[in-house]
Amino acid sequence: MTPEKEAAYRADLERALRAGHAILEKGGSSLDAVEATIRVLEDSPLFNAGKGAVFTHDGHNELDASVMDGATGKAGAVAGVRRIRNPITLARLVMEKSPHVMLIGTGAERFAREHGIAFVNPKYFWTEPRWKQLQEAKRAEAAERAKGRGTTAAVLPNAETEGFKFGTVGAVALDRAGNLAAGTSTGGMTNKRFGRVGDAPIIGAGTYASNATCAVSATGHGEYFIRSVVGHDIAALMEYRSMSVVEAADEVVMKKLVKLGGEGGVIAMDRFGNVAMPFNSTGMYRGWIDADGKVTIAIFHEP
Repeated sequence: MTPEKEAAYRADLERALRAGHAILEKGGSSLDAVEATIRVLEDSPLFNAGKGAVFTHDGHNELDASVMDGATGKAGAVAGVRRIRNPITLARLVMEKSPHVMLIGTGAERFAREHGIAFVNPKYFWTEPRWKQLQEAKRAEAAERAKGRGTTAAVLPNAETEGFKFGTVGAVALDRAGNLAAGTSTGGMTNKRFGRVGDAPIIGAGTYASNATCAVSATGHGEYFIRSVVGHDIAALMEYRSMSVVEAADEVVMKKLVKLGGEGGVIAMDRFGNVAMPFNSTGMYRGWIDADGKVTIAIFHEP
């Protein structure tokens, strides 16, 4: 990573954190803070969500997102949308304006149009780095087939380029009223096929929030996070085994997922504002901001 690229990532992470903090500082809700924070990241081409979403095998951008309110247990999610600039806002609309939890594809977009959500031309999501990643993934896939190792997998398991395997943005927040909220948004996996959906829009896997325990947003190889029900598992360890948020998050990410072969990490916050951000991958873009507005941003494992 060049110094210039690292500086760009850090700048956008700080903008996102300050957008959420500005709302909390004025007494706003954790839900509003989570949505505002994620919208900043969705509008950045640097992250695999919204503007920076990766491409499917067929050359489309398919976006997933979810949000959960720790105070009420209500949740909303969308998957496979192609023309929504900020999927996190649509996920919240599903939570607040529909009797359902998850809407997908054209149905989700019809719901969005009926409720006045602004649409964008699918070309809005096109970025050259993501397009090059798709071409590289296709070449690698073709090479594997030429060796007689045909596969219908979305990506090759040894593809390490950022965005190939996974990439997600998310936020968790605690407001003055003591309410937690969590949200997650993603473009999924480069070269994904068959309408594949990962953990980001799955409540209990990629997103979970309960005032009794914690709020969690996950990023990683979604199939493993879905099977492990990562978000809820962390909360359950806190509720049933009286673990701290740090202990519970470490148990799931650094032990359970590792045993299964799942790579990734989470951001989690408990009802007292304690934060846990474990990851078992090389790095994870992450940051947090405290009640006084002090920002901390990190990418790799800290000493």
